[in-house]
Amino acid sequence: MLAVLLFRSPFLFAQAGAPQAADLASIRAQIDAMRADYEKKIQDLQKQLDDIQSRQSTPAQAAAAPEALAQAPTSSVTGSSVNSGKVFNPDISVIGDFLGAAGSNEVNPSPALEMHETEVAFQAVVDPYARADFFISFGEEGVNLEEGYVTFPALPGGLLVKVGKMRAAFGKVNMLHNHVIPWTDRPLVTTNLVGGEDGIDDAGFSVARLIPNKLIFLEATGQVFHGTSGDGLYTSSERSDLTYVGHLRGYKDITDNTNLDFGFSISHGHNASGVVNGEDIGRFTTRLYGGDATIRWKPLQRSVYHSFIGRSEFVWSNRNQPNGTQDAKGFFVSADYQLARRWYMGGRYDHSDRPDVASVTDSGQSLILSYFPSEFSQIRGQYRRTDYGVGPTANEFLFQFQFAIGAHGAHPF
Repeated sequence: MLAVLLFRSPFLFAQAGAPQAADLASIRAQIDAMRADYEKKIQDLQKQLDDIQSRQSTPAQAAAAPEALAQAPTSSVTGSSVNSGKVFNPDISVIGDFLGAAGSNEVNPSPALEMHETEVAFQAVVDPYARADFFISFGEEGVNLEEGYVTFPALPGGLLVKVGKMRAAFGKVNMLHNHVIPWTDRPLVTTNLVGGEDGIDDAGFSVARLIPNKLIFLEATGQVFHGTSGDGLYTSSERSDLTYVGHLRGYKDITDNTNLDFGFSISHGHNASGVVNGEDIGRFTTRLYGGDATIRWKPLQRSVYHSFIGRSEFVWSNRNQPNGTQDAKGFFVSADYQLARRWYMGGRYDHSDRPDVASVTDSGQSLILSYFPSEFSQIRGQYRRTDYGVGPTANEFLFQFQFAIGAHGAHPF
């Protein structure tokens, strides 16, 4: 029996090793097939590279290459196909602002229906050291350059410099375009004391710098303007009649959901009260002091559906004129709460003296309801009651439709 086992054992070991040898051969065959496949792909890529190089070496084809490159679609960062020629064009957007009014206002009436403003924006990076922003406003009274400036963000000393025509950094509301403000109108204090809808906007330059500290974000801004801006706020009759604006802004995160934004402003320029019936009877100045505060609440887990913004701004106007100095003051307080993803409700209280007759005071209250079908459009209704210092009380319902097309850059936060 032992002899039989000894005789059969070599055959048993041979049969056990046979599957292993077959597996090894199969693996080697797969490796060889993969190596051959990769070598073929490398050869194909090398052939394509040679073809491209040969085409580039042909003068006629090399001359036509830029045109072909401009026409060839390229993939953008969003995954869509865009024309590479877009790189040399600015971002262009159009924002329409349609307003309507119903009710009575004998002191400051507005049209029943109007295309209040159409803003066309051109924005682009000039080079690694500058960017340009131009905003052209088309309205019922014609065409106006609302803003047009170039920004230099990388100057020595950590300075941020803007040159051109721009809205002055006085308070908060003065810096906002019409389509950004959360109401159909501007507060009385802005209308009466800070130059109306246009506000302090003029040709000049601005220098801003962050103030390093460990507690809060601080930014100081100084601006010099040509001297004529607003609805009669400042008027320049000589080259030296410049307007000066200073602004100190602070920002602080209170919690993960809440932050506080506040600022202090000062402005100085010449007014038009020295010209009576075309005759210059003297040079008089106006100085504005302002304070603003904004508190925002936006819970991280429900930020799409609920949020709150409270705003307030105070302005003191010190205006010199032939009959003496007029000290006028005004403020507004507003609150806006997000009811749902697309619905917002708010209220605003206004109180403001008039700059040339400080004893005359206007006040008003507003209720606002806004609906945003998308981020590109909005529908807003506002009930406004205004108690004028001179004239009958106005009760109005204002409604607004806004829409936007194109790539519009973000406005200051």
